[in-house]
Amino acid sequence: MPRTTTASFPSVELHNRSGKGPVVILCEHASPDIPEPYHDLGLDPAHRFSHAAWDPGARDVAMALSRALDAPLVASRVSRLVYDCNRPPEAASAMPERSEVVDVPGNRNLTEAQRAQRIESVYRPFCTAVTQRLEERAASHLPTALITVHSFTPDYHGKPRTVEIGILHDADRRLADAMLAQSHRLAHRQIRRNDPYGPEDGVTHSLKLHGIGHGLANVMIEIRNDLLGTPADASTMADELLLLIEPALAELGFEIPIRGDAHDA
Repeated sequence: MPRTTTASFPSVELHNRSGKGPVVILCEHASPDIPEPYHDLGLDPAHRFSHAAWDPGARDVAMALSRALDAPLVASRVSRLVYDCNRPPEAASAMPERSEVVDVPGNRNLTEAQRAQRIESVYRPFCTAVTQRLEERAASHLPTALITVHSFTPDYHGKPRTVEIGILHDADRRLADAMLAQSHRLAHRQIRRNDPYGPEDGVTHSLKLHGIGHGLANVMIEIRNDLLGTPADASTMADELLLLIEPALAELGFEIPIRGDAHDA
C-alpha cells in the first residue's frame, strides 16, 4: 500500500485520517529512513537497518490494526536515530550518540542549531499531526483511546528476552489493565506488564504527552521482533493483538467497529 504524506509534514506518514473507530494509532519508529543530508549518520553498514535504526515489523502491525479498527494511524518516516519521536527534546536518547552496542557518529557533538533543526523537522511535525487528529476527533465527538506500536530485539546486551508481548503504561493503566485481563486468550504467548521496558526507562513519552495529556485511555504495545519476520507474521500478530484490544476497548465503553478495510485519506 502506498504511503500517504502531506506536503507540510514530509517526515510524517498518515493513514485513514478520517477513520471513525475508537482508536488513534501511533508508530514512532516505523521507518529506518535517514534523509540524505545526514549521510547515514556515519553508521556501520551492518547496523544501518538494524533495530537500532527502527522497529522492524511495527509499521506492518500498526497498519493491520488501523484497518481492523478503522483507526487513524500516524507514523514517523524518519529513523529514530535522527530523532526519536517517543522522546522529548531534552532527553539525550532523542538523538543518541550510542544505541545499545551501536555507535552513532553523526549524533556526536551536535550543536544547539543542529538539534533544533531535527526537533523542528521531525519531532514537531509528528506531534502536530497527532494533535490535529485528536482535536479533529474531539470536535466530532468521537470517543478515542491511544495505542502506540513498537517492536524490540530478542537479545539485549547479550541477554535473551523471553517476553513476547509487552503491555506498557504510565500513570493511566486503564487500557493496559483491560488488555492484560484478556491475556488468557493468547495462552501460547509470554505477555507481561511494563516489560521489556517501563516508565523508568523513559519510553512512555508519547503516552504521557498525547494520551494522558488529552485525557485518553492509552497503552504502548511492544512485540518481540523475531515474531514479525514477514508481513504475514505481522498480520498474524495483529489478529492476535485484536483478541486483547477489542474486548478491552469494549470493557472501557468504546464501540468496536465491524471489521473491514479502511481507506487512506
